[in-house]
Amino acid sequence: MRKTDRNESDVIFILLGFSDYPELQIPLFLIFLVIYVITVVGNLGMIVIIKINPKLHTPMYFFLSHLSFLDFCYSTTIAPKLLQILIVEDKTISFAPCIIQYSFAVICVVTEAFLLAAMAYDRFVAICNPLLYALVMSQKRCSLMLTGVYTWGIISSIIFIYSLLVRSFSGTNIINNFLCEYSAIVSVSFCESHLMENIFFILANFNTFFTLGIVLTSYIFIFITILKMKSASGRSKAFSTCASHLTGVTIFFGTILFLYCVPTSKSSWLLVRVSTVFYAVVIPMLNPLIYSLRNKDVKETIRKLMEMPVRWCSG
Repeated sequence: MRKTDRNESDVIFILLGFSDYPELQIPLFLIFLVIYVITVVGNLGMIVIIKINPKLHTPMYFFLSHLSFLDFCYSTTIAPKLLQILIVEDKTISFAPCIIQYSFAVICVVTEAFLLAAMAYDRFVAICNPLLYALVMSQKRCSLMLTGVYTWGIISSIIFIYSLLVRSFSGTNIINNFLCEYSAIVSVSFCESHLMENIFFILANFNTFFTLGIVLTSYIFIFITILKMKSASGRSKAFSTCASHLTGVTIFFGTILFLYCVPTSKSSWLLVRVSTVFYAVVIPMLNPLIYSLRNKDVKETIRKLMEMPVRWCSG
């Protein structure tokens, strides 16, 4: 039973965000607004490009289109509220919207971690077992993998949300961040649940290190295979097929591991907020840039799309 002495509708969270730097509110608003616009255009554009270009109808880009979808959803879950609290005095969010924001964020983050692991496996099969690639990474198997990834993201979200719902909160709670995040929400609760804390700890670590283990194992075999190639051009081509993914994985998991290492003392809250900004706002913007700038087919499709208005005007 959840011990609570008040209705959930009476529980209010105050998201401090960057309110301790009032002179930066407007500049930060403009910066984050530009980042959000680029994120939306970049990720939705990537989905459209993959959809209209038959050359990109491969397992790697099938997963990439869903990565762009997740980045769009994650950014849209976080950025609007961040922009709001930067320019309005009312920085409150009620219990239900706070929990909903957190639940969608968990689904996106967990799903993205497992999706990046699936993409690493795809690169492993493509480079280490190219003759079996079409069989191993069939459309049916890719769809099953994707279904499993989304399903596990939803299951993880349900478990994490339940671990918060069994807690009790006072009427007004101050969160020293710009989003509803687990540790920040737990820090303002006054009902301890060691069992749920242990379950959260185990599941969070499983999601992080299991997916990271798949990525590292895949790339160990990939690098071994590349080093065994006799042709320099073959090694260059093989490495180029996974360079973008490796860059995205390094940024994603590097930021997660950095946040793991940040102490939870009050003096570290600014570092936590800055790291969370990079994780929740900047990375979703970087992914479409990383995957598009290093891919000839994507750049060619972008070029053709940009030429279309010119052709219409000249015609």
